[in-house]
Amino acid sequence: MMTVFSTPKRIAAITALLLTTACSLAPDYSRPQSPVPNAWPTGQAYEPADAPGKPSPLQGPDSWKAVFRGPRLQALIAKSLDNNRDLRVALLNIEVARATYRVQDAATLPQLNVSGSTTRARTPISALGAQGASAGASGSSTKGVTYNSSQVQVGVTSYELDLFGRVHSLSQQALEQYLATTEATAGTRLALIAEVANAYLTLVSDRQLLTLTQDTLKAQQATYDRNKRMFDRGSSSALDLAQSQTAVDTARANLEQYTRLVAQDRNALELLVGAPLSEAEIEGASLDDQDVLSDLPAGLPADLMLRRPDIRQAEHTLKAANANIGAARAAFFPQITLTGSYGTASAGLTDLFAPGSSAWSFGPSISLPIFDNGKNQANLDIAKANRDIDVASYEKAVQTAFREVSDALAARGTLDRQLAAQTSLVKSSQLTYDLSTKRYDRGIDSFLTVLDAQRSLYNAQQTRIAVQLSLLENRVSLFKVLGGSETVPAETSAD
Repeated sequence: MMTVFSTPKRIAAITALLLTTACSLAPDYSRPQSPVPNAWPTGQAYEPADAPGKPSPLQGPDSWKAVFRGPRLQALIAKSLDNNRDLRVALLNIEVARATYRVQDAATLPQLNVSGSTTRARTPISALGAQGASAGASGSSTKGVTYNSSQVQVGVTSYELDLFGRVHSLSQQALEQYLATTEATAGTRLALIAEVANAYLTLVSDRQLLTLTQDTLKAQQATYDRNKRMFDRGSSSALDLAQSQTAVDTARANLEQYTRLVAQDRNALELLVGAPLSEAEIEGASLDDQDVLSDLPAGLPADLMLRRPDIRQAEHTLKAANANIGAARAAFFPQITLTGSYGTASAGLTDLFAPGSSAWSFGPSISLPIFDNGKNQANLDIAKANRDIDVASYEKAVQTAFREVSDALAARGTLDRQLAAQTSLVKSSQLTYDLSTKRYDRGIDSFLTVLDAQRSLYNAQQTRIAVQLSLLENRVSLFKVLGGSETVPAETSAD
């Protein structure tokens, strides 16, 4: 039987041997140079920068609460973060990546196994040869020999002495892949917040358009009823009556369209939130409520977008590919594997710890690649090519981010002015409609003038709501494309 009993010096020597520091053959990592300018675009479409020192609300985890300030919107976002199934899958993917890293990292340390056995066997004298037969003739009544053997041992099983960093490089690769997965989850979380906000704003917008259409239909129905009475008295033409009927029918068609859109918007929002919504959770909001979303200051630094989860994910993927090159290079060098055990053994349990019962074994092995038909070189070429692909992917992620932020800034610089102009257009269209109605009542203008003014007013009001929606969606877009300071919850660390 074997169990571990050793002097402190021997333990220290074995530990020092097993944990020999490995050299790494992975290339030194350096972040690729940014393929975009160091400043945001400027021009007529962009706002002038704010004064330096104005704080950004995109600071710290859960920074979305500083941007999406409406209580109903905050409640919807919080509910989606608890219930959305896509986010739940992303968080579970982190658990898988974390476990995968821990499995790979375990290979960097020796694994100890404890085993024990006891054996009792009998061998016939006839099977023992001449000496056994002689022993049997001298008086053995059993005509055989019985053996007893007991042992317990603790040993190291196939531990690779990582002299050239192969195991460490694979562990580093798994770690970077895990970190890339956490960033992918942060990206999913960020996208979910933005999608919930946009879905909510779209629902609010379509509800306002539905209300506008209902009011327009009432006004046009009243005009039609008046023209019908005038026509019945002979004071209005059939053309005026037909024209007012077309306006009513158009409004009725729009009413059904917006009724459908409101229902579909609610279904989309419930899917994102991951749970049914009561009417109290979504009613009462208006795009005119500017407190729903706070604006971001102009003049944000260009490197702010490097906080984006997709860029951080691309960089971790690049680092994983860089570490994989180290593992591929190490395959050209010898692999040394250690196995061994130490303990005690005896023919009986009572003698297990008796003096002289210690037993040990030590079996190092070495494998040196000599001729592999170019397999190792091909694996190294693949690792280098994958690293170059990931460099290009990282640069593309940075370029895409710069373009998205630039587009959002261009929209922010023009949407405020567009909304002001559209608001003025609504006022002038309302005045035109009021004047044309008075002129028609006095017999100065035809009903066609009233109808055109009415259509222009309705279109201007619809467009104003659409511009308001675009303005608020632009704030959501800026939050998203700048990264939003979203972080994965602390419990998803790799420890």
